[in-house]
Amino acid sequence: MNYIKVATLFISLLFGFSSVAKTDTTQIKQLIKQYETALNTSKTSDVLALYSQQPIFMPQHAPAQIGREAVQNAYNHVFNTLNLNVEFTVHDIEILGDTAWGRTSSSGKTTILANEASVIEGNNELFIFKKEAGEWRIHQYLFATNQPR
Repeated sequence: MNYIKVATLFISLLFGFSSVAKTDTTQIKQLIKQYETALNTSKTSDVLALYSQQPIFMPQHAPAQIGREAVQNAYNHVFNTLNLNVEFTVHDIEILGDTAWGRTSSSGKTTILANEASVIEGNNELFIFKKEAGEWRIHQYLFATNQPR
């Protein structure tokens, strides 16, 4: 009888953890979708709201931007020079406690505001997420082009 109770408890815990992981994965996918929307609407405040309290943004061809002010300035610069129309595809999400990482790719079009030239956009991305106050946030973000010009 005790074996049945132990097995039942183990199975309940296993399904409980699986349910939590699915919920976290769904929340992280929604966060990436919100990030996509914020990029496509060129809203720095919306982007910054998705980042953790100690963010790091690692754009291609630039030094890492560390801290909220640096990240905010970097996105202001991006949105003052480019108009993005991109879509993210999520390939992998791994969760370990209050930390997670996700591998994505994005594709679409970028318009260079100075001359209105449009170019095809494509990147591979790596997100590191942290759970803060019960909410997933982008903690570190790195991207590199897969469409060299």
